[in-house]
Amino acid sequence: MSEQSVYALTMQQREFAGELDAAAAAVRALVRVSRLLERSLEELSLPHYRVLAALSTGEELASRVAARLALGRPAVSAAVASLAERGLLVRVDVAGDQRTVALRLTAAGWETLARADAAMSGELRVLAAKTADPEGLFETIGLLNEAVSATYAERRAGHTGIKPGTAAAAASSTRGGPAEP
Repeated sequence: MSEQSVYALTMQQREFAGELDAAAAAVRALVRVSRLLERSLEELSLPHYRVLAALSTGEELASRVAARLALGRPAVSAAVASLAERGLLVRVDVAGDQRTVALRLTAAGWETLARADAAMSGELRVLAAKTADPEGLFETIGLLNEAVSATYAERRAGHTGIKPGTAAAAASSTRGGPAEP
């Protein structure tokens, strides 16, 4: 038996014994929750949802959406093409820049996003109701969201030469940095 398979077996045994590291257990829970949320979506894939959600916050350029979602431009381009074909977003020329196209949600896009938000929120409420402190869970997830936003802002600042914790970093993070919707 290889060392890797012994490690996997040991991890599985530890999980069944309730001895899994708390962070590893949390990661596994987040992955499982993500899958449940994705399955609650009837009209969208999770990547398409992420693009619509990013556009709903005011992002307009595909390059900014890609940076915000930490996705490659080809992935965002494919999602944008699919969503545009379905009539959920439109491409709009940017005045003064012939090479740049802005993205905007259509009425159908807003409606689809609202249904997706409702479906996933409902699924999360069902899960939360099975915990000892549903409201505390939502508060903790909110804190986690803030931490993710701060991490993306720090990473973007590192790529732009802006030091985290400075006024420039704070200003940069309010301009639609890579924060996961």
